[in-house]
Amino acid sequence: MNNQLHVIFGAGQIGSRIAKLLRSRGHRVRMVSRGGSAIEGAEAAAGDAKDLSFAAHAARGAAVVYDCANPLYQDWRRDLLPLGRGTLHAATTAGAKLVALDSLYMYGAPDGAMTELSPVRPNSRKGVLRAELAELRLSALRRGDVHVTLGRASDFFGPGLAASWWSDRFFHRVLAGKRGECLGDPDALHSYSYADDVASALVTLAEAPDTDGVWHVPTVPAEATRQLAARLGAALGKPITMAQMSPLLLRAIGVFAPFMRELPELRYQWQMPFVIDDRKFRARFAVEPTPIDAQVATTAAWARARYRRAGLPA
Repeated sequence: MNNQLHVIFGAGQIGSRIAKLLRSRGHRVRMVSRGGSAIEGAEAAAGDAKDLSFAAHAARGAAVVYDCANPLYQDWRRDLLPLGRGTLHAATTAGAKLVALDSLYMYGAPDGAMTELSPVRPNSRKGVLRAELAELRLSALRRGDVHVTLGRASDFFGPGLAASWWSDRFFHRVLAGKRGECLGDPDALHSYSYADDVASALVTLAEAPDTDGVWHVPTVPAEATRQLAARLGAALGKPITMAQMSPLLLRAIGVFAPFMRELPELRYQWQMPFVIDDRKFRARFAVEPTPIDAQVATTAAWARARYRRAGLPA
């Protein structure tokens, strides 16, 4: 129903995409963030979702609550679970369905393609926190307190992703003739979820009545990070090479940069095949991810516009 209110916690790279998609379909949208930012046509609410009373007030009247809040890595220990409690409380008190963006960290080092039934055996601090957050939400679902849907994605690919491996830092480096950075082996198979597909999948899960539980979002078949970078370089007319980040240099930088200090424990994701299995979603909704050539073309077009003075061929 187009007169339903959809409340989005988190106005970042996925939350903003969800808001644009919902507005294009005529839905009412309220975006909740600390800074109170919102896209054109959406309501804005500024505040801290860790404050349960604020979170409940911000979600009042919602039919669906989307949790796309994601603090910086160095703040996960302090903020991740309290934020999750806030959005869960918001959905519960509003009588709304909770649709939460989730990651694959709780599975730990995979021994095959990761499915929704893969064992939860985290091997990192961030994986432990993600597992605890998922259990918090799913326990509320099992108790019958609220409808909960978890949409799990792999690392994001696409245009306009400030918090991804394909960020401004990546493009500034490769357009200056430097190598792109990979946390582990750039030749290991690695799934990258296209950001627009992630947003679309979460809206699809929100609209369907039978989506309680865990779902993996549609993602193109995994390929090596080096291969994806080469595709992007070909589309830009500027070859891109990739190299593994030096563990010693990473630790040295981490002494002064809290974010970089959090990365080494995630290296395993690029040291073995890290592959998402999305067959459950595809079978239920008959949806395919955006073809990789279209993903790359869109990302390259965005990069040309954003970095048009960086010496890219016409």
